[in-house]
Amino acid sequence: MSLLDCFCTSRTQVESLRPEKQSETSTHQNLVDEPTLSLRPSSTRASEVICSTNVSHYELQVEIGRGFDNLTSVHLARHTPTGTLVTIKITNLENCTEERLKALQKAVILSHFFRHPNITTYWTVFTVGSWLWVISPFMAYGSASQLLRTYFPEGMSETLIRNILFGAVRGLNYLHQNGCIHRSIKASHILISGDGLVTLSGLFHLHSLVKHGQRHRAVYDFPQFSTSVQPWLSPELLRQDLHGYNVKSDIYSVGITACELASGQVPFQDMHRTQMLLQKLKGPPYSPLDASIFPQSESRMKNSRSGVDSGIGESVHVSSGTRTVNSDRLQTPSSKTFSPAFLSLVQLCLQQDPEKRPSASSLLSHVFFKQMKEENQSSILSLLPPPCHKPSISLSPASPWTEPECDFPDEKDSNWEF
Repeated sequence: MSLLDCFCTSRTQVESLRPEKQSETSTHQNLVDEPTLSLRPSSTRASEVICSTNVSHYELQVEIGRGFDNLTSVHLARHTPTGTLVTIKITNLENCTEERLKALQKAVILSHFFRHPNITTYWTVFTVGSWLWVISPFMAYGSASQLLRTYFPEGMSETLIRNILFGAVRGLNYLHQNGCIHRSIKASHILISGDGLVTLSGLFHLHSLVKHGQRHRAVYDFPQFSTSVQPWLSPELLRQDLHGYNVKSDIYSVGITACELASGQVPFQDMHRTQMLLQKLKGPPYSPLDASIFPQSESRMKNSRSGVDSGIGESVHVSSGTRTVNSDRLQTPSSKTFSPAFLSLVQLCLQQDPEKRPSASSLLSHVFFKQMKEENQSSILSLLPPPCHKPSISLSPASPWTEPECDFPDEKDSNWEF
């Protein structure tokens, strides 16, 4: 039986994809659980969403992005019995290669057992014919990458970066404790909910170090990463040699993401892979001020032309209209200066030698995060505009569900990535 058959054992019925009880017990015993950090929503309405595998219960609103190398469409939808907004990722399994199917299957199974608030929750997973549906909470702020494009084209303030990175590293630390390497840490895989909760997504790239009950120290599996994710990858992942890589490769990606959030640009984005690898192997640890690693197009380090950072309240276009946003929320320093603590964090993460990089656990105690108040999500909201409960894309609703016949847009044009 093929992996496609495993996902779609019936072409006419909707099937819930849940591991057997026995498997759940044995697998979950091996996970580092945090009893006080429950994945399961406590409200009755959210619980109904988790259990609903009836496709007629979901009203698709708009497509808000693409993901999984453009094989997955991401939709804002409404769970009609409760009125709850949800995110639905829809993938045509017949278009997936065997390797892609394995990645999907692994992500679905592993996500069922994760119990941490900073890891994206999969409420329900089921198939509709050959289409895989993944139901998740709707993240009103979208991704950190979307925030950069919309509100912070010159980069975020250190306070906002601290709040976002702290939540992301907490989720990453949980994955590492459970023997998993994320392999795709970047701003577009960091999501922010309407109440300020930061979660890691992009679980399709996850790889487990645990094989046959034993945890291996290194991985020698080098998947064919798309060129779009290469700027965030560590030197050892790009090098693909006999030394392999481990969880420290994710720490390097955290450093690149920190530069991305601070500057508003993706380091190494316009470089050829060979040049990028040489730069990462031979160059010194980088800083967010190092112009040599950023695209050579019109610099975003100059003063913003949008007026958002002009020091007074300015009108900022959002999906529901035009709102006046207090400049204290959106202000980005025009001189682009960074604290020694932030520069230290970046340089530690971007060490060429993986052994010199800190673990995710020790990174959480870095001086840059000392000002963070544990489990205080409201602080990030004071740094952001009001959340948008509908994206700016205006498309006609597609309900009831029908298989799409149109061509998908290019991945580079997608607004959200999951």
